[in-house]
Amino acid sequence: MKRVVIVIALAAVVLAIPTVAFAQKLVFVVRHAERADAGMQAQTDPPLSAAGEARAQKLAAMLADAGVKDIFATQFKRTLDTAKPLATKTGVAVEQVGSTDTALLIAKIKSHPNEVVLVVGHSNTLPAILKALAGVDVAIADSEYDNLFVVVPETGTMTRIRY
Repeated sequence: MKRVVIVIALAAVVLAIPTVAFAQKLVFVVRHAERADAGMQAQTDPPLSAAGEARAQKLAAMLADAGVKDIFATQFKRTLDTAKPLATKTGVAVEQVGSTDTALLIAKIKSHPNEVVLVVGHSNTLPAILKALAGVDVAIADSEYDNLFVVVPETGTMTRIRY
């Protein structure tokens, strides 16, 4: 009888421990800043425009003291250049992940427990990333460059900020 009580007590303790989706503290998710498309229709990997460079600097100023320890961006100039000012300010290297490999990106984010992460993607990749991290459906227009999504993976909460 005593063993049964102990087993029930241990089971109650184990069941009372909350489960965590994963230990990530915070994930900032942004689309790359404005690209320099004027007169570059044939170019598949345009750089940032002057407005885009200014937005990348603004993002770096906003997140400079946020404790970002990992930065992920796709292989394109516009995502890398959006992440570059923050990487320079914080000394954190930008890790490239293929734009079509959302599963690998999510695995890499999860492999950095207890850290604050920045992800720079595209209007067509952010919805899948946010769905995987927070379980929410988000649409981003092709003309939108000012979304900063703040995700707390442990709780599944997400906030959208315009910057």
